[in-house]
Amino acid sequence: MTEKEKMMKQMLYDANYDKELIKEREVAKDLCYDFNNTRPSDEEGQKKILDKLIGKTHGVYTVTAPFYCDYGYNIEFGENFYSNHNLVILDGAKVTFGDNVFVAPNCGFYTAGHPIDYERRNQGLEYAYPISVGDNVWIGAGVHVMPGVTIGSNVVIGAGSIVTKDIPNDCVAVGNPCRVIRKITQEDVKAFCEKSKN
Repeated sequence: MTEKEKMMKQMLYDANYDKELIKEREVAKDLCYDFNNTRPSDEEGQKKILDKLIGKTHGVYTVTAPFYCDYGYNIEFGENFYSNHNLVILDGAKVTFGDNVFVAPNCGFYTAGHPIDYERRNQGLEYAYPISVGDNVWIGAGVHVMPGVTIGSNVVIGAGSIVTKDIPNDCVAVGNPCRVIRKITQEDVKAFCEKSKN
């Protein structure tokens, strides 16, 4: 079994010294470099680079430079995906975003982790567990999502949160570690309707 196959099967794999994975990361990082150094006004040029880099997209999406990832092919954007500056996705495993996901600046989604014992960690071994984000999700500024986390649909993750465990649908979650603080209700809709009338 190759190191890439181990990576995709969520096993420990050689991330630091495997030539195939090193080469794939170089290709992705070169594309990130090209994207990040393309003039913002050249939207068509930026999109062409991202279309080469990102594994799967659905319809319209926007990524604001700078953007960084490890492989690119393990990333999937849903319809109407938007990310602000400094998005980092370490995509040794799949990172899937649903429709209408908004990611604020300085956020990270990290599928990669390392053994606790230093002997295996020093050998360059790591693991990668998938991350999934549902539909209609707002990720606040400075949020970090850890390996293996699923965030449900219709969720707001408060700024500065460290998401270490799954978050269910229809809620606001915040903190370190991130936890649900309340459900999203019709009162939230009414509150903003009232403010817009004033």
